[in-house]
Amino acid sequence: MTSKLETIYQRYLKLNDLVGDPEVIKNIDEWRKYTKELSEMEEVIDKYKEYKKVLEEKTDAEKSILTETDSEMKALLSDEIQALKEKLTEITSELKILLIPKDENDDKNVIIEIRAGAGGEEAALFAYELYRMYVNYADKNRFKTEEIDSNETELGGIKEVTFSVVGKGAYAKLKYESGVHRVQRVPETESQGRIQTSTATVAVLPEVEDIEIKIDEKDLKVDTYRSSGAGGQHVNKTESCIRMTHIPTGIVVTCQDERSQIKNREKALKVLKSRLYDHYNSEYRKEYDENRKSQIGTGDRSERIRTYNFPQGRITDHRIGFTLYSLENFLSGDIGEMIEALAIADREAKLSNQEED
Repeated sequence: MTSKLETIYQRYLKLNDLVGDPEVIKNIDEWRKYTKELSEMEEVIDKYKEYKKVLEEKTDAEKSILTETDSEMKALLSDEIQALKEKLTEITSELKILLIPKDENDDKNVIIEIRAGAGGEEAALFAYELYRMYVNYADKNRFKTEEIDSNETELGGIKEVTFSVVGKGAYAKLKYESGVHRVQRVPETESQGRIQTSTATVAVLPEVEDIEIKIDEKDLKVDTYRSSGAGGQHVNKTESCIRMTHIPTGIVVTCQDERSQIKNREKALKVLKSRLYDHYNSEYRKEYDENRKSQIGTGDRSERIRTYNFPQGRITDHRIGFTLYSLENFLSGDIGEMIEALAIADREAKLSNQEED
């Protein structure tokens, strides 16, 4: 760990020189890149400096105790050495956490896609409840949400919905939600009182910048059509809705939220970029996440991640074996405790992997 920290420290010193170099300052993009890297290093560098200071104090105290003849002074030095050892252990633990590679997407906005799975109308109703859950959670965290596209059913459910969550750190909060969510309850339409199991899938994609994904116009097929609501009735009479197909990958995005064709195109393109970013990184992610201990919930979306059991008022996340008995509040958007538990489990798994490496 110390050699890794020293390498980072030397890079930090070099960056300090670079951001003050007149030749670098002339190139604003290069200067911004270096200042960003410098800023991201500051926390670990400050902690490393503290580590070095405490280590130096401990070394000095250990040297002093070897030549000290006064018994009272020796006892004081012995206590000081013990306290410094404990401080070093504490700082070392903090440094290990700081050295965990940061997810470059954590500060980004997200695109969330929810689709009803097995279970017919009951699955569509559950998908809508998940949608409301995330919107309420976003509101509690002062994130802004915006619906991009939805396909509703006549009974108030949704076959699928795509929406954005805008706010710094949105991806860090919501990235663990990707996967299959399962509900167990008695549907309102069930006269026999039998419990039914239904599912919905959630995909959480980081919103990407233009610089990260470039799309060639010749690779796009864009169709326009009129939007329609549940049961097929037309919501408006103009062909403002957009269906955008990325020909090389076959990825299709639709957007019918706005009455303006231009706005719908902009939204569809934003979703397409996020899907393409996810698509192109999937192979790398599979290789990186071969060790499942480092993957709490941002990988395989076919994985059943959570069960919502209504008869027992229970929510269980199967990845970490974490259970809460507050189903009503949970579906109202109080999911912070679950997200925190997932983040802690993810961090501990990565720490474990780091120690093995």
